[in-house]
Amino acid sequence: MTKTIGAIVLAAGLSSRFGSQKLIQKLPNGNSVLEQTLEHIQVAIPNIEIVTTPELSVCFTHQAHGVNIFSDAKRGIGATLAFGISHANNWDACIVCLADMPFIKTETYRTIASLLQKSNIVTPWYKGKRGNPVGFGSQFFAELMALDGDIGANNIVTGHASAVLRLDLSDPGILLDIDTPADLDKYKSLA
Repeated sequence: MTKTIGAIVLAAGLSSRFGSQKLIQKLPNGNSVLEQTLEHIQVAIPNIEIVTTPELSVCFTHQAHGVNIFSDAKRGIGATLAFGISHANNWDACIVCLADMPFIKTETYRTIASLLQKSNIVTPWYKGKRGNPVGFGSQFFAELMALDGDIGANNIVTGHASAVLRLDLSDPGILLDIDTPADLDKYKSLA
């Protein structure tokens, strides 16, 4: 049986700690943070739904993927994720991706997708630390759609420990998100 796996890309953050829009910042290879993140995802996952704000929607004028504008992103990551999952049409599972993590290897996305089932959750780990992206089987979509506020899906992961598949990887990118200009400077060499 063929599984339909998709990626929900959360690109609706306010970048308050960065001081300006971090997703459009350039990496040494010329790609923006957002472009590189999407490039790595789309090679591994054909079905992509992006969640963004009205202000950021101009960054997606050339995207062939679903771009879903969420006007209430200021409500937090939980609300944004719930909105994104509502666009996971007929998927058996999805990978929840953060747009500010451009250093995750394409192979990481591919491996998580290959292990996903309707009834499991796949969490990536690097040197004893859990990172992102996390994959969720469709059995958990209703709980994800019930999220609100600034609390993400961590409670769903911990609440279903028996369904969690821990995936140990050699990809430090799963821990590297860009929140501040210092983060961007520190991680640029990875691009």
